[in-house]
Amino acid sequence: MTPTDNAPTALIVDDEADIRELVEITLARMSIETLAVATLAEARAAFEEKGFDLCLTDMRLPDGDGLELVSYISERHPHCPVAVITAYGSADSAVASLKAGAFDFVSKPIDVAGLRSLVAQALKLAGLDHDAPPHPSLDASPRLIGDTPAMQQLRQTIAKLARSQAPVYITGESGTGKELVARMIHAEGPRMGSTFVPVNCGAIPSELMESEFFGYMRGAFTGAMRDTPGLFARADGGTLFLDEVADLPLTMQVKLLRAIQERAIRPVGANDETAVDVRVICATHRDLATEVARGSFREDLYYRLNVIEVHVPPLRERRADIAALATRILEALARKLRLRRAPQLSREALEALEQYAFPGNIRELENILERAVTLSEDAVIGRQYLRLSSPLLESNRTTTAPEATGPVGGYHSNGQPAATDTSADLESQLEAVERERIQAALEACHYNKTKAAKHLGITFRALRYRLAKLGMN
Repeated sequence: MTPTDNAPTALIVDDEADIRELVEITLARMSIETLAVATLAEARAAFEEKGFDLCLTDMRLPDGDGLELVSYISERHPHCPVAVITAYGSADSAVASLKAGAFDFVSKPIDVAGLRSLVAQALKLAGLDHDAPPHPSLDASPRLIGDTPAMQQLRQTIAKLARSQAPVYITGESGTGKELVARMIHAEGPRMGSTFVPVNCGAIPSELMESEFFGYMRGAFTGAMRDTPGLFARADGGTLFLDEVADLPLTMQVKLLRAIQERAIRPVGANDETAVDVRVICATHRDLATEVARGSFREDLYYRLNVIEVHVPPLRERRADIAALATRILEALARKLRLRRAPQLSREALEALEQYAFPGNIRELENILERAVTLSEDAVIGRQYLRLSSPLLESNRTTTAPEATGPVGGYHSNGQPAATDTSADLESQLEAVERERIQAALEACHYNKTKAAKHLGITFRALRYRLAKLGMN
């Protein structure tokens, strides 16, 4: 091809002349300038002479291993995506290349359509695809709140993972924000313009899993009136997020492993497989290694999913972020409830939150603040509206006040259980009474909310809180 000043450049490294020619022809038709070499030494020399926007290298080279070139490029030319050409069915080699820093891999015999898709993703990653949508702004994309060292490290990890196509395994307790991390990896990478499909594996009945994941053809079973795409098809070109992946039954794990390895699916009732281009990110609050030891999770699928592991810290390990998180949540609640301004926390309320253990993490913080906004009639929320007097009290009370005589963590200092907290039952009873009183007031005032609030002896704002909380809008 005739090179142009603006044409992307790619280095092809393979000792088989026919493979080099096939890749060169494919990239030339994509208006990409190419240089083809046969050895590891030639590849290194080429990088010393000029920079490249993309590199495709074979795994096995006459004078070394393709992984050596992957590591070399990752260290010295980190902005150049590198993809590895592997032998058919060599899953271990593919995983090893991704762990070494490869952007993606393609298996022999090379599928031209799959190669074109891979190269297109690499050009997006390098910022050379002019037809790609602009990178979303920070205001439009998902964000992690907090500036503690743990969160700064997590953001750096997300930025690195966004440049790769390797499967990611996100660990962390329930409510820490694992799906948000997955969305950020998607939003900051080359697939940002495509679909992000989240699915809770534990919410799908086992008998429907295959049709939900892979889709089905018309007439495949009773009630299959038309061809229906599955989750993989809907995520084609984008990201599939498998939350609580440990809940998948073993029979489904086998099919998921094949779909990930072969990058193809077979809808229920179909005769042929369909190629899909999907990045898989999974998460669970359980320890998958333990599940593998128990025999409830396949070891081969575990290693296929756990190429890169990311841990999301619990809220109790980032207490300095609670103030910023609370502010953001209160702002969101103000928009949801259509308040003129967002409520604020009193100093005592914030201190109480910063000392609380948060077994439910950020999800629990959201629930606590929503309840407090509903119960409080003031612009500043006091500590009493947080209702933190559950058996799961502040984690540091047992260390800062070991000789306290009152109940701590659900137990008295003598080891006897404290009285069971029945606030949940009481609260549900109060809500029923409250709902009945509000409904009666609305009917008596012909659904004039201002008059109903006066009739109840509360402010109009307080009535709006309660209507929203009780779902009576």
